[in-house]
Amino acid sequence: MLLIDVYVPRGALSEDERQTLGRRLIDTLMVEDDSHALEIIDAQRLITQVLVHEPATWVLGQRPATDPAAPPRYLVRVTVPASWRKDVCEHMVETITAILAEIEREAGRDPERVRREPHAMILVEGITEGGIGIQGRVMDSMDLTEFVSRPYRDGAPEREAPPQVDDKLIDPICGMSVDLDTPLTLVHQGTLYGFCHGLCRRAFADQHGLSLSRQHLSTDT
Repeated sequence: MLLIDVYVPRGALSEDERQTLGRRLIDTLMVEDDSHALEIIDAQRLITQVLVHEPATWVLGQRPATDPAAPPRYLVRVTVPASWRKDVCEHMVETITAILAEIEREAGRDPERVRREPHAMILVEGITEGGIGIQGRVMDSMDLTEFVSRPYRDGAPEREAPPQVDDKLIDPICGMSVDLDTPLTLVHQGTLYGFCHGLCRRAFADQHGLSLSRQHLSTDT
């Protein structure tokens, strides 16, 4: 993701609590586990920012009129490239809701209310192609894929090949493990490669001069 905006009622959280919330969002959404290469995670973190806002005015549509700080409401807006939105939306909603529940538990409030009541709203918004600028230039989805995967790909010649698991393949672009039966595959020089996303598949094809039209058809977005 690129930007996470968190809106909380003024005074509902202390500065320490706001810092904890922001850091936890990044650390949880970009967890360092065996499914992602560390280089990819670090590159994603480099372009991810969390802003915690306290609006001067917050009016709820609920009747009768209700104070949004009692108990605190949350509005979270996650901004990602449009081609990523469908793939990440469910995970974002579930993960962010769990983080907010934990913040509520630590504050001594009922953590389950953010699942039981409409007190936490998560909006996952996709930015259309041509709407993202980094390093002084416009980046589309493929440019971003190249940006976050380049550190991992540059280290490939010196890196030992990961151990092959019978039912898994390692995405050569991002290092993520994918199921052997994934429809996102390419054959290059007699070797079968699997990919976590159509963008990684396209990046590999471009890197090796492969024609996707001659390979097994699959969805790229």
